[in-house]
Amino acid sequence: MRFWLRALLAAIVIVGIAIAGLSYAYWDQTVLIGSMAINYVRYWSAPAGTLETEVAQTGAAAQPSASTASASPQTTPGGTEGDWPSYNKTLTSNRFSHLSQINRTNADKLKVLCTYDTRQYTGFNSGLLEINGALIFVTAFDIFSIDPSTCHENWRTHEGYVPATPQEVNRGAAYLDGMLFRGTQDARVLAYDFKTGKRIWETAIGDSKKGESAPAAPIAWNGLVFIGNAGGDLKGVKGRMYALDAKTGKIVWEFYLVPKAEGDPTRGPPGASPLNASTWGNSLQGVPITGGATWTSYTLDPDTGLLYVPGGNPAPDFATDVREGPNLYSGSVVVLDAMTGAYKNHFKIVPKDWHDWDVSGAPAIIKTAGGKKVLSVAPKDGHLYGFDLDTNALLYRLPVTRMENEDAPFVVGKPVHFCPGSIGGAEWNGPAYDPQLNLVFIGEVEWCTTVTLMPAEKIAAVAPGQPWSGEASINPFNSWGKADPTFDWAGWVYAVDADTGAWRWRAKTNYPIQSGMTPTAGGIVFFGDMGGNFYVLDTANGRKLWGQNLRGAIGGGVITYSVNGTQKIAVAKGLTEILWPTEITTAKVSILGLE
Repeated sequence: MRFWLRALLAAIVIVGIAIAGLSYAYWDQTVLIGSMAINYVRYWSAPAGTLETEVAQTGAAAQPSASTASASPQTTPGGTEGDWPSYNKTLTSNRFSHLSQINRTNADKLKVLCTYDTRQYTGFNSGLLEINGALIFVTAFDIFSIDPSTCHENWRTHEGYVPATPQEVNRGAAYLDGMLFRGTQDARVLAYDFKTGKRIWETAIGDSKKGESAPAAPIAWNGLVFIGNAGGDLKGVKGRMYALDAKTGKIVWEFYLVPKAEGDPTRGPPGASPLNASTWGNSLQGVPITGGATWTSYTLDPDTGLLYVPGGNPAPDFATDVREGPNLYSGSVVVLDAMTGAYKNHFKIVPKDWHDWDVSGAPAIIKTAGGKKVLSVAPKDGHLYGFDLDTNALLYRLPVTRMENEDAPFVVGKPVHFCPGSIGGAEWNGPAYDPQLNLVFIGEVEWCTTVTLMPAEKIAAVAPGQPWSGEASINPFNSWGKADPTFDWAGWVYAVDADTGAWRWRAKTNYPIQSGMTPTAGGIVFFGDMGGNFYVLDTANGRKLWGQNLRGAIGGGVITYSVNGTQKIAVAKGLTEILWPTEITTAKVSILGLE
């Protein structure tokens, strides 16, 4: 009996060692499988979606503006007004559609017409493009073209490579002159033929061995493709922005979003920059300037030729004492000459970030009913900002999700709970603007985090290329703090006067909102939440007109377009990844419309 018991114990030990060895050898795959299993269990008790709307006590409801109700459609890069040819529809990122066939009188008759299944379990938060009779989207390894009416696959091109990190995400493609462009998780930019999906060129803009990647959705204009590198949460990775020649992939210019140091690589002609290390003050050995990376998408003003780049957090995320100063240009919107990469201006949004509050989503450039040219920005810090682009003055800063302990300092060994958390606020989708009502719409995450800061010497001892937050927990799932329990969260939609910053109405859901917001001339706004609930609300008052669970977290593109004179809606659903406890399902795109 003892012999068999010893044999069984020995077998258990040997199997355990084998599993540990395989897990170490295939760490990225282990993280993916393990996180999926954990999130599957966490999602067992998921409640049904709820939505509650509150209208501000300011008198009359929002009414169409005489100066903007008949506003002409904005120029789109290569498409008609019925298309959706760029990540945020227009280069100025307004996301407004002049289509009105689906409207507040018939939205309750919407149906899911067809669904395309990628058959991949992945962090699906791709934006969607619709142009020239094709619907385009991406995952970490594939780019797809499907029929925008029937979901029939036109082509699908697979890329085999080793990603820089286990977080397999990609936020979309760009279109220009019969070509498509996308970034990859090993820091390359790829170009394809729009009609066939055949790859045309590839260009590296980073080093995946250092943890650098390029998950952002590029934008394209005037013969150039604009995209930057991600990875600024990993020790030693610096954010940079690039313009590539659309025909050849040659790097036209490079701009370091944080100070460049001796030994940092040069991949293309540098854009003129006044930046130096004086705004950082990293004096402790083992603490290199790190952060400022960009990972969502971008905005461009064709009238001025200026490119607006959202810059991510400084690192280490939670420790300010090892990086004194304003840490430029992290936590900022950086304004560059699109053709040369030369610095023109910057808006410092998060003055001293110690919460991982990236300026992430692309800002919107708005021409308001009051005649102002406004830069609308929604970072992860839980606020909506409006800047007057003629004077650079801050017009308003409005809280648009739960705020708690946002000014509390982090202390070594002492847990601090704060809201929005490190994965709260506005993530990878920014504001949208309705010129008919002069309203800015923003979707927000309410999910709080607890952080315990580690000592400075331990922060400095982290190896290059490793996650670098300053969080003391040894649990890898808490690398960026411990999130509140699953379902102890919410989502918000705010409708805000673009001139004054006063909110007109707001809606609260019981799941975070990370999808694109899409207002239309039909008096409605589309969006989805991380519980898979898709909503249509009246833009004037937030009244729910239609809602349905589409089965799969909606964290990517929500767009509308016209095919053969018929308006459709496309929704990216099925986000399944490490950070978010969601329904475990494959990534899909559903097309909705009126029967």
